[in-house]
Amino acid sequence: MGGFFGTVSKHDAVSDAFFGTDYHSHLGTKRGGMAAYDEEIGLQKEIHNIENSPFRTKFERIFEEIKGNAVIGCISDSNPQPLLIRSNLGVYAICVIGIINNADKLIEKHLSRENGHFVAMTGGGINPCELVAALINQKSNFAEGIAFAQSEIEGTASILILTNEGHLIAARDKLGRLPVLVGKSAEGYCVSFESFAYQKLGYQNERELGPGEVVEITADSITQLVAPGKEMRICAFLWTYYGYPNSTYEGKNVEVMRYKNGEIMAESDKKKKNAEGIDFVCGVPDSGTPHAIGYANKSDVPFARPFIKYTPTWARSFMPTQQGDRKKIAKMKQIPICELIKDKKLLFVDDSIVRGTQLKETVDFLYNNGAKEVHMRSACPPIMYGCKFLNFSSATNDKDLIARRTILELEGEEGFKHIDEYSDSSTERGKKLREAICKQLNFNSLEFQSIEGAIEAIGLEPCKLCTYCWNGKE
Repeated sequence: MGGFFGTVSKHDAVSDAFFGTDYHSHLGTKRGGMAAYDEEIGLQKEIHNIENSPFRTKFERIFEEIKGNAVIGCISDSNPQPLLIRSNLGVYAICVIGIINNADKLIEKHLSRENGHFVAMTGGGINPCELVAALINQKSNFAEGIAFAQSEIEGTASILILTNEGHLIAARDKLGRLPVLVGKSAEGYCVSFESFAYQKLGYQNERELGPGEVVEITADSITQLVAPGKEMRICAFLWTYYGYPNSTYEGKNVEVMRYKNGEIMAESDKKKKNAEGIDFVCGVPDSGTPHAIGYANKSDVPFARPFIKYTPTWARSFMPTQQGDRKKIAKMKQIPICELIKDKKLLFVDDSIVRGTQLKETVDFLYNNGAKEVHMRSACPPIMYGCKFLNFSSATNDKDLIARRTILELEGEEGFKHIDEYSDSSTERGKKLREAICKQLNFNSLEFQSIEGAIEAIGLEPCKLCTYCWNGKE
């Protein structure tokens, strides 16, 4: 994934951009970067590897290294950005969030033009930021260039540009799969993926860009360059998993949605008389916890934390680059509270069940510490498709997904014709899927939130949400 933050101010903007970008650290662990515009110096940039250290530690000297009244920053789980580009549109800095599925085709098309070229990375790959810039530069201005780039890209691209005039140009992806928000202060404006990032810095909500909308921002004004489209498909997984609890997208707060989501799951279990006699409702920390609180509040079963994640050393279990290291770190972080585990019937709510590898180790850890029963609830429906619109799960092969893998074991390729049935717990196929996963991961019971339940908890019209990873509908 990734996130960006930019600000343009009547005074120095480096401090706000530094803290605003740092507030996006939950969205990426690979690269961090900042670019600034100063009237005397022009455009400057700094990019650092943040794979083994937080953004703030690598950029703590940024106040001595760059300066300017307009600054952008980016946290990325993929390539170094922002990049500085010199073109027919002038010199500018650019960062991009999303994924370009037809990148090879677009690169080949560009290289076939007279004297077309790119700066190659190790292995010959092309930085997606440079590819997007190459598309934008084919037109005579940023508005036309961004509109052209969005029309050519298959996938998702939200774009933030800092011009050599010290203006920000922000563009939300064409179907609004990701949020882009604008905040306002007495000193100027900012652009952000996460709303809380600017609220903590004294900015007030100004507006949320619509799908495909492009705006140009100065310290005194916002000018619309491209009007928003009517069709939106914002990612539903924002609310169930990777959105930060304090954030609000399309007027719907993440934490509030998660409480509601847990309540809906508890109501469903009550009707079905599932998992009766539970001692504690628990969350698989961190993003599963608010779903669990909602479940506990509605079910009248006490909420408890039978294990705590030790985060001072390793804040995130997927920071190490090797899967073996990630699993080891995840195990090391789990510190049990034996009095809340031994001889207890525990119901856990996780934000999602993707591959199931770490969850199996968590369940074994609970039984090793004396748990009597472990029941599992997923705060989202079974994940049946790897995301092809965002890069937070694009590396996941469909057959790596535990739901798909289990269907293959139960029924072979024929089973993929009946995915809707497998998602539905009321069908025979749905019951078999849950029973099989219970056996694999040693659960006493398993249930997933329904697609209808997740949509109800979010509170937006179904046609405005992307639920591709759950039902394959684009």
